[in-house]
Amino acid sequence: MKILDRYLIRLFLQTVFFAVLAFTLVFVVIDAMENLDDFIDQGVPQMKILHYYLVFIPEIIKLMTPVSVLFGALFTAGKLSSLSELTAIRASGVSLFRFMAPFIITALIISIVSVYFGGYVVPMANKTKVYIEQFYLKKGMIYTGSNIYFQDTKSKIVSISFFDSNTNRANKISIQSFDDKDRTKMIDRIDAQKLEYDSLSNVWVAYNGVRRTFLNDRENAEYFSDIKLEDLNFRPKDLSKKQQKPQEMNLDELSELIDTQKRAGNDPTIAQIEYHSRYAFAVTSLIIVLFGLPISVNKKKSGLAVQVGINLLITFVYLVFMKVSQAFGKNGALDPVLTAWFANFIFLAGTAITLPKMKY
Repeated sequence: MKILDRYLIRLFLQTVFFAVLAFTLVFVVIDAMENLDDFIDQGVPQMKILHYYLVFIPEIIKLMTPVSVLFGALFTAGKLSSLSELTAIRASGVSLFRFMAPFIITALIISIVSVYFGGYVVPMANKTKVYIEQFYLKKGMIYTGSNIYFQDTKSKIVSISFFDSNTNRANKISIQSFDDKDRTKMIDRIDAQKLEYDSLSNVWVAYNGVRRTFLNDRENAEYFSDIKLEDLNFRPKDLSKKQQKPQEMNLDELSELIDTQKRAGNDPTIAQIEYHSRYAFAVTSLIIVLFGLPISVNKKKSGLAVQVGINLLITFVYLVFMKVSQAFGKNGALDPVLTAWFANFIFLAGTAITLPKMKY
């Protein structure tokens, strides 16, 4: 049986590998065709375009892995059936449940690896991808309003329009200080065009702004070209975390964000959905193999077209359930955990229908 298991695992992994490679290549080509005009209009260097797609590939691999795993399982089973190898395996006394074991174990290992890959590797690559989009393509930039808004101390509130983590420079900042005894009474306000961190003296320096002080219903305004702000407690890494999008955060950072939002009294639903979806999507490879493989092995000499058709149908149905559940979850109609796992629960329930119908 070990020889048969190694043979099935080798065929399965080879198909999965080439499927991931093919799907990734197609995805990159389509995306490049859509964004080529933007790259040219913004004058993005060719090496930077190449860098962009290199850091985009991990995200594509994460998305295409469940599809590729399902395709690999269906194609391998279909190939064995068309070559009568499946018939020979069953004639030797191997049940279809035993035949499925190498596929399930391999899919389980892929799912475990996917948790780390999607939870840590992909967010690391997305940080660079988002930066390139913001710096070169001007996507996701916020030019007006407050992008970062937080409480530095019990009596100090900081508002920042945009922070560049590569230069440690913040743009359009406002720092409001309140009376410790009466938090509704503002005593000091600083508005500046730029805020830079001096790593030598470990202090923030504000440039081109005005400092207003309020005392006994009187206001005093003092304009400055630069001023050191030694009473600020945050550091550049703190601002980087506050400005990160969920797609840029790893599992630890998402968990920290959820706890922070709960302590601040904010709604953590979106972050919770993203956090639990990382685990749910990683397990998708195993669940859809459990659901789709029994359908494939019951087909008599099914060809490539049939396997591709089944693969596309199952993928489409899964995406529909996933998107519908996320829509309800973000509106608060579903619990974040149920939202993330809803599609997997549906397909897992479907295995109760497909597995019993397998012919021994």
